[in-house]
Amino acid sequence: MTEFDLQQVDHLLTTTRAVRKRLNLEKPVPRELILDCVRVSTQAPAGGNYQKWRWVIVDDPEKKRVIAEAYREAYAPYIDQQKGAVASKAPENSTIGKIISSSDYLAEILERVPILAIPCSLGSPEDMEGGLGGGTQGWWGSVLPAVWSYMLAARARGLGTAWTTLHLRYARRVGEELGIPESVTQLACIPTAYYTGDDFRPGTRKPAESVTYWNHWKDTEI
Repeated sequence: MTEFDLQQVDHLLTTTRAVRKRLNLEKPVPRELILDCVRVSTQAPAGGNYQKWRWVIVDDPEKKRVIAEAYREAYAPYIDQQKGAVASKAPENSTIGKIISSSDYLAEILERVPILAIPCSLGSPEDMEGGLGGGTQGWWGSVLPAVWSYMLAARARGLGTAWTTLHLRYARRVGEELGIPESVTQLACIPTAYYTGDDFRPGTRKPAESVTYWNHWKDTEI
């Protein structure tokens, strides 16, 4: 039986945070290091073992600018709505205030991040509609674990990441710039860079006991 250092494993899993303000914009990330992360991601589970994921890794400044402009175009109305919803109850130093501040920062500097990783999948969720295998939920469940595995592998190698999806509103525009066929679905944009400062801490979460039900919805009794 293989023995794992559970303390290290749990630390990795609980401290892989969304990194925005602490992305190192000046230090290049070697392509081989990114390939290491992709190699790990390809071991993620996939329905039928079809392995439909593909990765478009963007380090060209002009192509990153196109992605960043699409992101900002989608971000502006989205964040205005969020700020309006919480303005009366979220001071700047609150958790949501800090998230908004760091999100603003990422939108401003996105094209300066050394690597923008675009995970993709062959086909689309509509391919599974009305069929067997869990429908669209099964489709997404077969491709998104690979993205999380990439982020965990990056964290283990001293890289910070953030899961973003706002550019997808203009996926066709970005796809044309990157040569991504319309038959391929973009899943996210993962800014990837070395991070500054020290380690990360686990986030504040609800206790496992309050979100775990035993044999029946809302039954939390062990």
